[in-house]
Amino acid sequence: MWRDWALVGALVPTAVLEGVLRSDLSWRNLSAFVIVVGLVPTLLWRRTRPLRMVAIAFGTSGLLTLLTRGDHTEPYTMAYLVILVYALFRWGSGREAVIGLVIVLGGACLSMVLRHTSLADTIGGLVVLFAVIALGAAVRYRAGLRTRELDQVKLLERERLARDLHDTVAHHVSAIAIRAQAGLATAVTQPTAAADALRVIEAEASRALAEMRAMVRVLRRNQPVDMAPTPRIADLEQLVSRGRTGPSVEVGISGDLDDVHPSVGTAIYRLAQESVTNARRHARHATRIEVHVDADDTSVHLRVTDDGDTGPVRSTAAPGYGLIGMFERVDLLGGTCAAGPNPDRGWTVTATLPRTGVPA
Repeated sequence: MWRDWALVGALVPTAVLEGVLRSDLSWRNLSAFVIVVGLVPTLLWRRTRPLRMVAIAFGTSGLLTLLTRGDHTEPYTMAYLVILVYALFRWGSGREAVIGLVIVLGGACLSMVLRHTSLADTIGGLVVLFAVIALGAAVRYRAGLRTRELDQVKLLERERLARDLHDTVAHHVSAIAIRAQAGLATAVTQPTAAADALRVIEAEASRALAEMRAMVRVLRRNQPVDMAPTPRIADLEQLVSRGRTGPSVEVGISGDLDDVHPSVGTAIYRLAQESVTNARRHARHATRIEVHVDADDTSVHLRVTDDGDTGPVRSTAAPGYGLIGMFERVDLLGGTCAAGPNPDRGWTVTATLPRTGVPA
């Protein structure tokens, strides 16, 4: 990351400047500063190879202490080694953390013995070390919890998508079953082969409906299947409001939407609904929310924008779980989605989905 390069770029001249300005240093301590500068690049790989970087840094530092028998002045800049310890417990595996801790404690004990460190300095150093370890472990746990929450949101959105797909396909399969039943009713005057074919169609359609309902029950953790009609793009008109208790909502629909895949229409509605809800909840001093849907030959485009204040909290906040779930749905349908503040005022959510709803 650019922050890593900035950190390295700041530490190298700092170490050089310390070596030039400190008056208690002699030429025999030059090797210590050379090692400090040489180990700074380990910060660049601390996320991807934390154990290896800890082994290189603390192993080299311990070797220097062993060769000089502790008779050298350690630069203050060497304090950046605690960043490697933090990275080990933040991004390393459990096995790497244990091995790295042994290396760090071994190097620290070696330095304390050879340099005859006082009891107070020893206790202070250990407190700092274990504080850094605790911080890395706490941040790791929090990041893991956030990841599990996001995975849960994505899973729930996949379940909703499965239900919507079920409703869409079930509509067509039900039509097949009805046609088959009608064919059976008039099959008396038709050849027996037609009647047999209609019986097969009816049986297959009924079996498909039963299997799909069972699949959705499993996805929804054995909850009853909701057979209510799923929303479509035309249902966006229900979001229109005149601003009596909040910002007004205006909906505009243009383009040919006749052959848009039902799953795409449902996704457009869900995303618009979630965006309007978020705008009403978080857009301070907003007076107007605009929802516009436009379709061309290949795609359907959605744009939801408001004129609320774009404060620092709203600008820097991570997307909510509702939007994250919709981003997952859009991605599954082969589309793209983005949300962010406008250059001057307000917030905008945009989405583009293929008309055919190609699944990922």
